[in-house]
Amino acid sequence: MANKDYYKTLGVGRDADEQTIKKAFRKLAKQYHPDANPNNPSAEAKFKEINEAYDVLGDSDKRAQYDRFGSEFARYQNVPNNGDFGGAATGVDFDDLLKNIFGGFGGRAGAGAGAGGQAQNPFAGTGRDLEHPVRISLREAYEGATRFITIGDRQIKATIPAGVTDGMKVRLAGQGEPGRGGNGDLFLVIEIESDPQFERKGNDLYTDVKVDLFTALLGGEAEIPTLQGRVKLKIPAGTQSGKAFRLTGKGMPIPKRKGEYGDLFARVLIMIPTPLTDAQRKAFEQIRDTWQS
Repeated sequence: MANKDYYKTLGVGRDADEQTIKKAFRKLAKQYHPDANPNNPSAEAKFKEINEAYDVLGDSDKRAQYDRFGSEFARYQNVPNNGDFGGAATGVDFDDLLKNIFGGFGGRAGAGAGAGGQAQNPFAGTGRDLEHPVRISLREAYEGATRFITIGDRQIKATIPAGVTDGMKVRLAGQGEPGRGGNGDLFLVIEIESDPQFERKGNDLYTDVKVDLFTALLGGEAEIPTLQGRVKLKIPAGTQSGKAFRLTGKGMPIPKRKGEYGDLFARVLIMIPTPLTDAQRKAFEQIRDTWQS
């Protein structure tokens, strides 16, 4: 262990506190762990250096001796100078630390000795898949969205594609728990908030549009809200309340079918003018009498 700058190895200052050193070790250990870098001797060598450095700096007594004696530190140690981060006489509980880093798998990272002296592999198999709920608005489901997801001590930038539906699972490959056979996946479970203006059924949207009595009777135009902006709709004379007009392609994006959208159905709600003046009431009564005759 002599002639090595352990502070430089972990990328921390000589005045770093225990938590800073521990955090730096966790980050580097995950980055250079052999299971994350198969067939990469340089990563394995770096991993051993990181563990050797933390074996010293993570133990208050060893760190004090290292700070005092520097390159002569090794001769004051009573443990073999072999870089074994799980060796005896160390004050650092690597078992617990590495379990926390690598998702709770049993045993130590690297080759540990099990019953009968045979090496055990605590990372056998693919890592466990994880699920994480994500709540988004209907507009975000229409346009797509980005979320920053925290998993353990990792922060993951997740892209949610346009057109997702309520309850859909968006797969983020390799963002689950680590394992020797590869990392598991992270699945975002989508929850879409209800929208005050639109009702969704599959890829189609439904909305109500208020039309005054005279436009419904005589015809005219009405403005229709869509997730692409407001559009004008021609209202034919004699339109009945509850009639639905179909606006093709104004619904939700259809997943895995780029450029294709569902439809929007605008349901007419006829608004009755109120209150009426005496003159207006008499005029409507005359229209009624004419209609009935």
